[in-house]
Amino acid sequence: MALIALCLWVVLAWVLQTVLTARQSWPAAYGLIACGLPLVAWLWLSMSALWALLGLGVMALVLRWPLRYAVRWLKARLT
Repeated sequence: MALIALCLWVVLAWVLQTVLTARQSWPAAYGLIACGLPLVAWLWLSMSALWALLGLGVMALVLRWPLRYAVRWLKARLT
């Protein structure tokens, strides 16, 4: 069931990416992150840590730009 939820999350991310403008995509990304973190925990609890890491990897591929900005922000804070 958790894998089906992950697939639906990916489909939702794709639909949001095709429908929304660039200005609307950041709030959508925050919403996807907020839905994705409990989904990773669900994958971990129901399947295993390997599946949770794979799900997290899929989410990182889908949300690559927010991830890049977060890494840049952390680098700027640490230096």
